[in-house]
Amino acid sequence: APQFFKLDKRGETTAVAGVPPDYFSATGQLWGNPIYRWDVLKKDDYRWWLHRIQATLGLVDLLRIDHFRGFAGFWEVPAGEETAVNGEWKPGPGDDFFNVLQRELGSLPIVAEDLGIITDDVTALRRHHSIPGMKVLQFAFCDGAEVYLPHTYETNCVVYTATHDNDTTRGWYEASGSDYAHHDREVIDRERDKARRYLGPGEEAIGLRLVRLALASVADTAIFPLQDVLGLDNAARMNRPGLAQGQWTWRVRPEELRRFPADKLREMVWLYGRKAT
Repeated sequence: APQFFKLDKRGETTAVAGVPPDYFSATGQLWGNPIYRWDVLKKDDYRWWLHRIQATLGLVDLLRIDHFRGFAGFWEVPAGEETAVNGEWKPGPGDDFFNVLQRELGSLPIVAEDLGIITDDVTALRRHHSIPGMKVLQFAFCDGAEVYLPHTYETNCVVYTATHDNDTTRGWYEASGSDYAHHDREVIDRERDKARRYLGPGEEAIGLRLVRLALASVADTAIFPLQDVLGLDNAARMNRPGLAQGQWTWRVRPEELRRFPADKLREMVWLYGRKAT
């Protein structure tokens, strides 16, 4: 369906998607995929999108939509740019799109990936359609990131210790290796100090401490990577945003699973009322 994307007569992109500079990358992320022509998609009530979502929901019960903020406004970069710096914000389809989805699907089995630069219009769009957003505990201890601290949560959200784009929690806490070579050590130390004070005294490894914090929160859903349950370091990191090569290579090893803390997790699930009834 090339008519739904910003392409020239030869099928080449005239503009591509990405995100502006942020926590992960000083030059942003240049994804390179074409931009939707929302005006064309709107003409037949977004049927192309609706069919995609219906097909996916035939395979899964809950759909996480990446880069949710793009429905309110998205970062468009001219084709041929080497980084995402020289882009501009363009308006997305907003309420109109989700009104159609709700009319066709009823309640929306969707989780909104609403991380990064989130403006009031993005939050209003998500809340208006009762779509849960994401909370990442590794972000919670950064300056100005109080919205990720559990005492601020609304129940209609999903809390993560970390996502695939983060370091493992142990790797993040130890902050050693090449991933942190250009980070401000004062900032790193300040974040770790805030984490220690927020968590209070405890003997568990840092990964399990954040798992406990996630399970103890009021978030309707808590998700955590296996690396954090096993307490693995930076060598087990899944993905480094902005780098195309050498990612998604980590695999859990049988000897690591033999020390899976099943009893401890079972106790946490029971203690914090997350046991299925």
